[in-house]
Amino acid sequence: MSVTQQQILDSLAKVMSPRGVPLTKAGVLSEIAVTGGKVYFSINVDAAEARAWESVRSEAEAAVRGTPGVASALVALTAERKPGSAPAAQRPGVAPVSAHRPAGAPGAGLPKQAEIPGVGAIIAVASGKGGVGKSTTALNLALGLRDLGLKVGLLDADIYGPSVPRLTGINEKPQLDDSRRMIPIARFGLSIMSIGFLVDEEAPMIWRGPMVMSAITQMLRDVDWGKLDVLVVDMPPGTGDAQLTLAQTVPLKGAVIVSTPQDLALIDARRGLAMFTKVNVPLLGIIENMSYFLCPECGTRSDVFGHGGARHEAERLGVPFLGEIPLHMEIRATSDAGRPVVESEPNGPHATIYRAIAAKVRDRLQSLATI
Repeated sequence: MSVTQQQILDSLAKVMSPRGVPLTKAGVLSEIAVTGGKVYFSINVDAAEARAWESVRSEAEAAVRGTPGVASALVALTAERKPGSAPAAQRPGVAPVSAHRPAGAPGAGLPKQAEIPGVGAIIAVASGKGGVGKSTTALNLALGLRDLGLKVGLLDADIYGPSVPRLTGINEKPQLDDSRRMIPIARFGLSIMSIGFLVDEEAPMIWRGPMVMSAITQMLRDVDWGKLDVLVVDMPPGTGDAQLTLAQTVPLKGAVIVSTPQDLALIDARRGLAMFTKVNVPLLGIIENMSYFLCPECGTRSDVFGHGGARHEAERLGVPFLGEIPLHMEIRATSDAGRPVVESEPNGPHATIYRAIAAKVRDRLQSLATI
């Protein structure tokens, strides 16, 4: 059964804004995208009123998901202050949304950290820049933790460039449970979720920062993760809204930084380390990816990007160094084929490296008394 944009609007007309106006007449809806039963749009409000609109966003998403023909829905709440504009409370003739809240309702402020039920520890795998093999590392790290006997989930939070669907060979869409929460897709003994499961592989993700924040929050909380010892989160590269959202909304037990050896990558890695330190997230360590190239023909080792930079940086900053991962065709080929090397070659040398790194991460978490 196909769904039309008008059907979505009809469902949204039943949702009231904080001022009691139907959402479709509140002047806050973006263009509604409907593709093959998947619905995406945003609610755009003033930053000063964002807190009061969060429940409206949830109601709107529930209304859309309940529309016949809708397979999945993603509703983002975007909030920004227009340059030079005064807060709503200061504009003549405009009552702030907070004035319409019930007495005793919580006020605005930073989101409070809240555990995800059933998840023991959430760790972020991050990098200061793209192109360092972060997603491949995150997936094989998750598999390494699995091989240590832990129950592991993987969340692909790289909103702009989700790689996990290709790395795992998953082409199916997540199903919804009786509570309309998404069920992670099981593959390789992992519980896996990615924004890439919900959008076409070639669709551009041109989203503002608040939309990214809302999407990541939903991927964390609107998913039935079940019982997990560790949830590994593959973060977008850089030090922006996604990282801050994760650190502010869930109690991260630690962060792993992935870097290549060259100076340019290490400069960006330092920014990532500094950011997690500033928001009081423990640093589990640094991984040096593409550390060296070992010629498959002659066995000669070549330090293509230099060597040892991440180790020296870890020593300088007093951060654990977790290990070196070589630049090797097998890692690339198995990743492209959707068969990560820890799964496809469990007794090979590369799987051994990833498991050794996973053991250090586990030990670090245990020293922090999180699992």
